[in-house]
Amino acid sequence: MTMTCDVAILGGGTGGYVAAIRAAQLGKSVIVIEMDKLGGTCLHRGCIPSKSLLRSAEVLAEINESESYGIETAGVELVFPKVQQRKEAIVEQLHQGVQYLMRKHKIQVVKGKGRIIGPSIFSPRSGAVAVELEDGEMETVVSTNLIIATGSRPRVLPGLQPDGKVILSSEEALTLTELPASIIIVGGGVIGVEWASMLADFGVQVTVVEAAGQLLPQEDEEVARELLRLLKKRGVTVLTGTTVDAETSRISEAGIAIEARKGEQAKTLTAEKLLVSVGRVANIENLGLENTDIRFDTGVIAVNANMQTAEPHIYAIGDCIGGLQLAHAASHEGIRAVNHLAGEALHPYETHLVPRCVYTRPEVASVGYTEKEAKQLGRETVTGKFPFSAIGKAVVYGMKDGFVKVVADAKNGDILGVQMIGPHVTDLIGEAALAQVLDATPWEVGETIHAHPTLSEVLGEAMLAVDGRAIGF
Repeated sequence: MTMTCDVAILGGGTGGYVAAIRAAQLGKSVIVIEMDKLGGTCLHRGCIPSKSLLRSAEVLAEINESESYGIETAGVELVFPKVQQRKEAIVEQLHQGVQYLMRKHKIQVVKGKGRIIGPSIFSPRSGAVAVELEDGEMETVVSTNLIIATGSRPRVLPGLQPDGKVILSSEEALTLTELPASIIIVGGGVIGVEWASMLADFGVQVTVVEAAGQLLPQEDEEVARELLRLLKKRGVTVLTGTTVDAETSRISEAGIAIEARKGEQAKTLTAEKLLVSVGRVANIENLGLENTDIRFDTGVIAVNANMQTAEPHIYAIGDCIGGLQLAHAASHEGIRAVNHLAGEALHPYETHLVPRCVYTRPEVASVGYTEKEAKQLGRETVTGKFPFSAIGKAVVYGMKDGFVKVVADAKNGDILGVQMIGPHVTDLIGEAALAQVLDATPWEVGETIHAHPTLSEVLGEAMLAVDGRAIGF
């Protein structure tokens, strides 16, 4: 059977389903090919379930610290199965929401595994997709344009392949039925530190091993140092500049033992479980890319600024093209690809202006360049910094740790980047992102009236601090 449409999308994750909706809004007929569930990794095995667990951990931490607010509690008990039930209910609710959006926009969803086939009687150019359905039957989807949005999966360390029991990836960790007493997390990037923060709040003994010299290697050094300090304050052991030797790992009934090495020094780490969190790998295997002129020899699909591959009618977005590997980046790329194929006007897409968020306690968020990156680009910089401890609402909320740092161009005053660590900064980073898109200066943001008392005042003060005009500190 052959199906035809204007736009076919291979993958129904965050990038794919958003692209589908945008295409439908522009009057295009759309078919989404998805072998699992709509919503992809973000909804089912990443962003949403992990943030649900993080929220439960945060509530538990607040209850445990409630005495400082004048509230005494007794008999508090963590019932982890109920935490997991809440997570599953949230995921299912949002999954139903995505399904509703497909129906609302009259988008056809084909459940099956798709593979691109070359020119054929169905299509004079490569890009038609052969779909193996759940029942083993085959269908062919022929479209004017194809968008590849197949996402990514956790990277595996040789010798430390997840077994779902002792060695876990972030996906297996989400399905834990009970919490371990202790865990070693290999990798101190975004996913690793989020799990460290969450599990520490759940009462798990956590050790983080990071090969780079700092946590969150892509983020500002001052922010990384502050996060390190606060995690250690909460009892998390952090080993930076340290690697693990997979060949030394020994699994027993007690858990796992593995050797960690920093320079010439080595020590044996033991825990009930080990979580491998060392990045993600693009899902580009068995897609039939070899039947096209698409370049993918670097392990990701190569695209231009319009998200086009070497086959102009085939686009690729999201994790499968590498880059930021963020859900909101994938969504934006999907919209950009559809706007381009539909002939809509495009605005410049600069990846350094995509906000980056880490949902630890406290949170980390940033946009633009760090001070170090700006200097490497040859920019002369000036910075402003303001602590949450001088913000009234942060004091009221008992969340005084952290700060906001603004990096500006010393010559023309442009905001080059903003880095934050503190309460709810993942919600505050939007203003900073808007300021950079509008090419605002610190003076303009600083002169914007921020309501009092709010956490957003910290951004205004940090902007004023660039010119030495901060009021509250």
